[in-house]
Amino acid sequence: RLTGQQQEINNLIQRKITVDEENARLKNEVSNLNQKFKDKSQELKDTEECAQKREEQNRLVIKNLEEENKGLNTCCADLQNDLEKLRKQEAQWKTEKSGNNARIKNLETDLAEAREQMEELRSMCSNLSSQVAVKQEELSQKDSDVIRAK
Repeated sequence: RLTGQQQEINNLIQRKITVDEENARLKNEVSNLNQKFKDKSQELKDTEECAQKREEQNRLVIKNLEEENKGLNTCCADLQNDLEKLRKQEAQWKTEKSGNNARIKNLETDLAEAREQMEELRSMCSNLSSQVAVKQEELSQKDSDVIRAK
């Protein structure tokens, strides 16, 4: 009986040793898994921090781009207003130019007519000068005749 109990104790000791070894192996595995968990947790934390920083940077970039876009939209609106004003001014200048061209044509026509009249007047003046010269010659002749007659 004692031998049977001794055998049972030896079996239990052997099982305890096996269980202790398995326990040590499992503790080691749990320790390794805990370390991997800590590493992965830190990696996740680092990744989340990095993602948060990128998100913040993206928000700043988006904010800056929106402000720049707002400025560009304002500038574009100003340029469109300026363009519209310039188009109106161009239309006004074209109208003025057309009116001025018509005036210039009228003035050129008037000038041509005035030149013709001047030529006619010169011709008349020349004729009258010739007639005056003839009359003066006749008058001189008559004066001479009057003096001889006296």
